[in-house]
Amino acid sequence: MSEHIAKQPVTCCVITVSDTRTAETDKSGLTIKDMLQLAGHQVIDYQIVTDDRSAIQTAIHKGLEQLEIEAILLNGGTGISKRDVTYEVVEAILEKELPGFGELFRYVSYEYDIGSAAMLSRAIAGTANDTAIFSMPGSTGAAKVAMKKLILPQLSHIVKEIQK
Repeated sequence: MSEHIAKQPVTCCVITVSDTRTAETDKSGLTIKDMLQLAGHQVIDYQIVTDDRSAIQTAIHKGLEQLEIEAILLNGGTGISKRDVTYEVVEAILEKELPGFGELFRYVSYEYDIGSAAMLSRAIAGTANDTAIFSMPGSTGAAKVAMKKLILPQLSHIVKEIQK
């Protein structure tokens, strides 16, 4: 993990989207929090919300309204089932999309992990209200891949660019 120690620490909010997880069973959310903290970032808000458009929107907007939060990381609700609406909610909130995040996440997942099932992921990232937003699948493996390969290496730089 030491290869991703933050040059500039980022203040983060972690949101897990799930109808079934609790603070005790949310391995993905806790993994994201741990990886951020090990890299020198700060997690000042963490919550679990249901797979519901309104609940997800409210959680994201709460994070966007807290000026000290520089990045919001969501996990869960990115698949294709009827209850998976995280992508649509995040896409509607973004002011600028980073299409490369979803593209690279699917590529890395395909190469490292799950093969052609990677096409089922609707990971998305971008910016809104001078805040970076990353939305990744809810599996712990997917969260680890997204964090290690994509988010942690670029998080400080992305936030610095947003603040220019």
